[in-house]
Amino acid sequence: MIYGPFTSETLIGEHLKKHPTVRKKLHLATKGGINANPRAINNSAAFMRECLEGSLKRLGVDHIDLFYVHRRDHTISIEDLMVTMAGFVTEGKILGIGLSEVAPSTLERATKVHHVAAVQNEYSLWSRQPELGIIQACKRLGTALVAFSPVGRGALTDVGVDPTKMGVSEWRKTMPRFQAENWPPNAVYIEKFRAYANAKGWTAEALANAWVLAQGEHIIPIPGTRTAQHHAENLKASEITLTAKDLTEIEAILPAGFAHGNRYSAEQQGSAEQYC
Repeated sequence: MIYGPFTSETLIGEHLKKHPTVRKKLHLATKGGINANPRAINNSAAFMRECLEGSLKRLGVDHIDLFYVHRRDHTISIEDLMVTMAGFVTEGKILGIGLSEVAPSTLERATKVHHVAAVQNEYSLWSRQPELGIIQACKRLGTALVAFSPVGRGALTDVGVDPTKMGVSEWRKTMPRFQAENWPPNAVYIEKFRAYANAKGWTAEALANAWVLAQGEHIIPIPGTRTAQHHAENLKASEITLTAKDLTEIEAILPAGFAHGNRYSAEQQGSAEQYC
């Protein structure tokens, strides 16, 4: 919802209006719970409905397949929030409930009110915190883990990134792992991973996505992309079947915790729940 803000939903809605038969082939997912301007988290029943109705209107559809709570508002209990979301399911305006960046305990409490279809968390070879609880909780509760940034915000790709060339407004520039004291050692690790992938005949991004896929049948990587070419490269992950030997070799190149610097700064961490 907030991306743009609203640009993504508007563009998709325009496409669906021109090509209505496409809707039956898609599972639409979007988010609510964050006010775009000024940016603020709000999980109140009134605001969640405002978000939902706005998304439905922009997309030009009568229901959304998966509607996420973008971030949890701790002024409202997760139980009350889930009652609101469950009401949307009853109305037929959403088919599934999603949560984002929540702790296993939050998921446990939420599930007692209504099944949670998906939890979105950052998960990749350089962000492996979900292995400490949320992956297991999702599997136990029949919830999909949707892994965002599976290629490390562009770092785990053949093209890679160069923080010195990032624009002034580039959000990654403020993330600890891309800053001057941390990026050089990170780049050394990643170059070894890139060389390993290429030696196998794969791109680094395809291998990074394949690694995420190999971590569990209930885990779905959701790489961001701005071009059809990048999308095609990401899709090549489905052609890779990693053996136990491959996984052991990858672990030796990028061991858990190798990344220098936190994934978020203290300010960026915000409402992303921590549990370890």
